[in-house]
Amino acid sequence: MYRSLMLVLLGLCVAGPSFAVDAEPSMVVMDEVVVTATRQEEPLSSIPASVTVITEEEVDQSAAQNVPELLRSVPGVLVNDIAGNGRNYTVDLRGFGETGSLNTLVLVDGRRINQADLSGVDWALIPKSRVERIEIVRGSRGSVLYGENATSGVINIITKKGSQVPTATGGLLAGSYETFQGNASVGGVINDLSIAINSNYRTTEGYRDNSDVEAKDFAMNLEYDVSEQLLLKLSGGYHDDESSLPGALKKSELDSGISRRDTVHPDDYADTEDWYLKGGLQYFLNSDSYFEASVASRSRDWDSFAFFDGGTYDSSTDIDTLSFSPKLVLNEELFGSAAKILLGFDYEKSEEDVHNSLDYAAFPLWSSTDYFEFSRDNYGYFGHVDISLTEKIAVSGGARISRGEFDFKHKNAGTSDSKTIDEELYTLGVNYRLFNNSSLYASYTKSSRFPVLDEFFSFTDNSVNTDLDAQTSDDLEVGMRLQLESGLSFSLNLFRLETENELFYNPSGGAYGYGGNENFDGDTIRQGVELSGSKEIYDILLSGSYTFYDTEIDGGQYDGKEFPGVPEHQGTLSVQKTFASRIQLGLNGTYVGERRFISDFENKQGKLEDYFYLTSKLSYLLDQGSVYVAVNNLLDEEYSEYGVLSMSGERAFYPSPEINFIVGAEFRF
Repeated sequence: MYRSLMLVLLGLCVAGPSFAVDAEPSMVVMDEVVVTATRQEEPLSSIPASVTVITEEEVDQSAAQNVPELLRSVPGVLVNDIAGNGRNYTVDLRGFGETGSLNTLVLVDGRRINQADLSGVDWALIPKSRVERIEIVRGSRGSVLYGENATSGVINIITKKGSQVPTATGGLLAGSYETFQGNASVGGVINDLSIAINSNYRTTEGYRDNSDVEAKDFAMNLEYDVSEQLLLKLSGGYHDDESSLPGALKKSELDSGISRRDTVHPDDYADTEDWYLKGGLQYFLNSDSYFEASVASRSRDWDSFAFFDGGTYDSSTDIDTLSFSPKLVLNEELFGSAAKILLGFDYEKSEEDVHNSLDYAAFPLWSSTDYFEFSRDNYGYFGHVDISLTEKIAVSGGARISRGEFDFKHKNAGTSDSKTIDEELYTLGVNYRLFNNSSLYASYTKSSRFPVLDEFFSFTDNSVNTDLDAQTSDDLEVGMRLQLESGLSFSLNLFRLETENELFYNPSGGAYGYGGNENFDGDTIRQGVELSGSKEIYDILLSGSYTFYDTEIDGGQYDGKEFPGVPEHQGTLSVQKTFASRIQLGLNGTYVGERRFISDFENKQGKLEDYFYLTSKLSYLLDQGSVYVAVNNLLDEEYSEYGVLSMSGERAFYPSPEINFIVGAEFRF
C-alpha cells in the first residue's frame, strides 16, 4: 500500500506542469501564512512539510476544554488523556508511543516548553482561553531550526496579543464530575504599547476516585513599538495546580469486580508550581530583513508521591532554565534568485535538583533517601535558506551543529560524572507550486535527540548511566496540497522515519532487571500515510483525516516487533453547521485503532481495544458572546485511551470517562 501510494504521488510530481496548466482556475484562494515551519513568516504553499493550522475560529467553535483536546482533530496526532481528568496528557506525532512527548517539540510563541527531564510537556500551562491559533509541523524538519525534541514534529501555540480595539472577555463553564472553570482577559493598544492579560481557574473531581484537580493560571503579553525599526517584547506567566493521581487498574483488579472509576492508589498526587519570564527585541534593518533576540527564564517545582508494586516513592524536583536565542533574517538575492536566509544560535541551561525517598516494603535494605544535582548546557548553531528558483519552484536547506554538556552530582555519596554529546543535523527540501496555492513537495532531514537529564538516571539503584548515546533519525517525506476553486481542500503526505539508537525505557533492563533507560540495539522504522480534506456542502462544513502507521523494530532484542502504543489506523471526522445565523452545531469524531500496551516490546500481551470518541457542541451566538452545551463521549463508549504493562508484566488500564456534559458561556466587551 505504502509503495503504491508513493508511486502515484511521484507520478503526479512528474506530471505537475501540465496538470497545473490544464486545471488553472480563475479564482485565487488566500494563502495561509505560518511561522513555525521556517522560524519566520512563510506562505504555507511554499513549505516542503506536512503542516496543519488550527485557526482562531476553529478554537472558538471546538468543544475542547484545553489544547490537547484541540489537537485530537489533527491528522497524525495521537492524544491520550491518561487520568481522564484533563490534567495529564500524552501527545504523540509519528508513532513514538511512550516517548512521544520527548520527540515532539512544543512551543508557546516560539518559546520551548519541553522540560529537560522525563516530564516532557506540561499541557496545563496553556489554557485554551489564551490560544489564538496553533501550527503543527509534522516530521523532523524542525530539528535543524529548533534543535532538541523535534524528531517527530513541532507544535507552536500562538497566544493572543492586544488588538487596536480594546477588548475584555470572560468565560464560565460547569459540568460533570463537579467541573468548574472561569477565565477573564483584557487587551488593547495604548500609545504603541500592546497589552494582553489572561487569567484562568479550573477545578474538577475527575471521572475516577482520587483524580481531582485545582489549577490557577495568569499570563501577560506586552509589545512596544519604540520606532518603525524597533519592537520590544515582554511576556510572562504563572501556573499552580494540585492534582491527584488515580493510577492504573490491572486486569486482575477489574476482573475481581472493582469499578472502572475506582483507584488502588488513593494517596498518589503531584503538585506543580511553574513560572516564566521572556524578554526580547526585533530590529528591522530594512522592510524585509531584521535581527531578533530573546532571553527567557523559567522555574518549575514539582512534588509527588506514588505507590508502586514494591513500595512507595516520594519526590521533590526543582528545575531552573535559562535560554538565549538570537537570529538574523535576511531577504536578499542569492545567485540571481530571491532568497530568505536565517542564521541563529540557541543556548539553554537547565539545572535540576532531585530529592527522592524510596521505601521498599519487602526489602527495607533497598530503601533510601537521596539528593542529586543534574545540569545540562545545550548549544545550537544553525543556518537555513529558502531560494525561489522560479515562480513555481523553490528549494530550501539548512544545517545545525548541536552540543549537549551534562553534569551529574550525587550529593549524599559525594560522587560526580559528566557526558558531552555532539551531533550535526541537516535538511533539504523542494517545493513545486501548482495553482491556487496548491503544491507538491519532498524533503529529507537528519535529526537527533539527546537524552534528557533523568533518562541517564536509574531510580532503582540511584546510579547514572553515561553510556547512553543520542538517537539519530533519517526522515523522508513527500506530499501534496490541493486547494480547488470548488472549495475542496485536500492533502496527502507519505513519510518514512528510520531511527538509530532510539532512547526508550526497557522494562527488562536496568541494574536489577526492573527496568531502565537504554538505546535500542536495533533500528526502529516508522512509515505511513496521512490524508486530510475539507469541503463545504449545502452550508455544512465537512472535514476529516486518515492516518496509517507501519512501525517495526529492525534488529536486536526485539527484532520484527511492533512498537507499543501506536495504532495502525487512526481517523477523524468533523461536521459544522450554522442555522439561522445564530445557532451553531458541531460534531467531532476520533477513531483510534488497536495498539500494543506500553512497554510490551515482546508483543505477547494482546492489544488495547480500538475506540470511537464523539463530541458535540451546540452554541447560540449572542451579540457579544455565546452560550453553549457540549457533550463528550456522546455514544457512551466504554474504553481506555492508555494501557501499560505493570512491573509484574500484567496488563493495566487507565479507564476513560463515560458520557459527560459541559454548559458554558463566553462574553466579549
